[in-house]
Amino acid sequence: MSTKVFIAGSMNIKNLDPEVKKRIDNIIDQDFEVLVGDADGVDTSVQWHLLNHGGCRATIFCSGPVPRNNVGDWPVEAVVTSHSVGSRAFFTAKDLRMAEVADYGLMIWDSKSTGTLCNVIELLQRDKKSVVFVNKSKTFHKVGTVEQLEELVAFMSDHAKKKADEKIGLVDRIDSLRSDKSQARMFL
Repeated sequence: MSTKVFIAGSMNIKNLDPEVKKRIDNIIDQDFEVLVGDADGVDTSVQWHLLNHGGCRATIFCSGPVPRNNVGDWPVEAVVTSHSVGSRAFFTAKDLRMAEVADYGLMIWDSKSTGTLCNVIELLQRDKKSVVFVNKSKTFHKVGTVEQLEELVAFMSDHAKKKADEKIGLVDRIDSLRSDKSQARMFL
């Protein structure tokens, strides 16, 4: 069974940084399987990079029966969801599935996208690590602990943090992760 890497990012990032491309090439060269969504932005940019690189193993995940984008005509995992078509919960269903089956995450983040941040949190809840490329600082950050997640969140403006708290309950999710991890340590 091969290692599976969930690659995702902000919809408003249209071009991958050369350092991100190098990371993706490394993933391909190690013959890892790439799990990527079907959205515009990073998802489609990653798909184009995979296609141009050639010889990679990828699966496109979508919510509902047909992907919005599948530039390489890769195998598709269509995630069935009862959420209203087009809603945030509808599109999040595919991300939850990728977090479930992936071994690791590579996220490309604009320091405000709650979807990308949710992916990092979902992986962390499953004791899986992510590497997050923060687009505005052009730096990679490992997230495998609650503390590292908090360091990542520090890249957000106060306004973006407030919106993230309203949209995804950011503060509660971090508190819950911290509580889960401390309870787990008590039983070790």
